[in-house]
Amino acid sequence: MKNPLDSIKGTIIAGLVLVIISLFALDWGEPGVLGDAGDIYHGFMRFFHVIAGVAWIGLLYYFNFVQVPALKEATADGTGSGITKHVAPLALLWFRWAALATWVAGAALLGSNFTDAFLLSNGLEAIGLGSWMGTIMLFNVWVLIWPNQQKILGMKKASDDEKVKARRVALLASRTNTMLSIPMLLLMTNGLSHRALLGL
Repeated sequence: MKNPLDSIKGTIIAGLVLVIISLFALDWGEPGVLGDAGDIYHGFMRFFHVIAGVAWIGLLYYFNFVQVPALKEATADGTGSGITKHVAPLALLWFRWAALATWVAGAALLGSNFTDAFLLSNGLEAIGLGSWMGTIMLFNVWVLIWPNQQKILGMKKASDDEKVKARRVALLASRTNTMLSIPMLLLMTNGLSHRALLGL
């Protein structure tokens, strides 16, 4: 029998099986354990939001704390092509789609509170401010980082001058996202946000 941990697909399936086992261990089928259908929906959307957010912010931190500094050294000693040819495009694929999935799941969680959150009203100021930061970060990913990375990585034609400008724009957008992620994570995870959103 093949070990499921030998592939990423097998690893994810094994993780989902453990989720199901965990739910049954908590007597999932017993009345009141998971609540009504609305509670189950919000629970799974929150789970999806967190999983996608971990992927997004994890990759954001990987780019800023690992890849960018390592690429400088790798370029200096002539070993950077492996990163730019193989690692960066795949990481950027997961990065941009995880960003979108995080935002969509967050919007779904807000539900009927979406407008109040984005208007910073009715007790949803904290989650709303975090939502605005996440929205700015999503914009940066899709409008500033991704198009400029395509030029940097040679996926789109660009002159040397255009690549220099693209590097600067992508770097500043990525650093802006890193800066925004710190207060955004606090605002998204504090008890005040959840009490207001869930009406506690």
